[in-house]
Amino acid sequence: MKSLKEKIEAREHGLLLYSFTPPKITTEKEKLQTIAEKQINRINNLAIDGLILYDIQDESHRTNEQRTFPFIQTVPPEEYFRHYLNSIKAPSIIYKSIANQTKESFNEWLCNNKDLENFVFVGASSSAQVAETNFALTDAYDLRKELHQHLMLGGITIPERHSKKGDEHKRIFSKTEKGCSFFVSQCVYNVYESKNLLSDYHYDSIDNNYELKPIFFTLSPCGSIKTLEFMKWLGIEVPKWLYNDLKHAKDILETSVRTSILIADEILEFAAQKQIPVGFNIESISNKKDEIDAATEILTVVAGRLKQARKKTTVETVAEASPL
Repeated sequence: MKSLKEKIEAREHGLLLYSFTPPKITTEKEKLQTIAEKQINRINNLAIDGLILYDIQDESHRTNEQRTFPFIQTVPPEEYFRHYLNSIKAPSIIYKSIANQTKESFNEWLCNNKDLENFVFVGASSSAQVAETNFALTDAYDLRKELHQHLMLGGITIPERHSKKGDEHKRIFSKTEKGCSFFVSQCVYNVYESKNLLSDYHYDSIDNNYELKPIFFTLSPCGSIKTLEFMKWLGIEVPKWLYNDLKHAKDILETSVRTSILIADEILEFAAQKQIPVGFNIESISNKKDEIDAATEILTVVAGRLKQARKKTTVETVAEASPL
């Protein structure tokens, strides 16, 4: 059976990830164990290729708008996985923020966590943070290439940024040259920006003979207006018409689940036409049970869609190979 690294390096289409943020650092150890046991039972029953654990940071430097929910530091993802989730069957991908890191401290962190082989490095939320330590995301990439090449490295992509600057596909290629083997998007609620990115990514790869890397598009349910406002604060673009539909829906959670599935269908169809390797990352921004259950519902439906897509691809491949 292929490992997650082998699947990604083979640029397989239709891989599926599940992600969440570890509990708050103020959580008592006994409660941490209880939370972890519930997560293990749920995750081991999911048809996923890998698990993402986020490393969140205080992004108050990024915007002047007030944060919807107060920032509380969480248990470091590598510690939470190692001490509480080590019986999860799926391989893990650990997010690691480079904010407030120096080259020396980051190298020490990588050496101390060499048993965890799959990472996504996250840049600081503002240039001021980088200036304080003189250590940027590109420096983290260079350090990994210089001393830790055995690590599989992923990058973040933000489709909404493409609409403003038009160069997100160039950022992906640049990060690929720095060693990134896959990419995970910010939560998608504007499918057209994602398709614009994929289109430029596809045609630019043809023009410049680049190899396309898998992109995991993140889908997340929204169960309340407060969660919706938090998504906007995070920089997730929700089109006005969709914002109105969610705000006035009789059941905002059901509407968001249906929307996420439609987005997945549209991305899958578009990517298949151009043979772009895409997958999905299903997350729950909230820790509320109904939103976590809704994320599981999205994952189950999307897993079914991916299975159908693989069957269709297999049938078409066989038909093309047939001498008749």
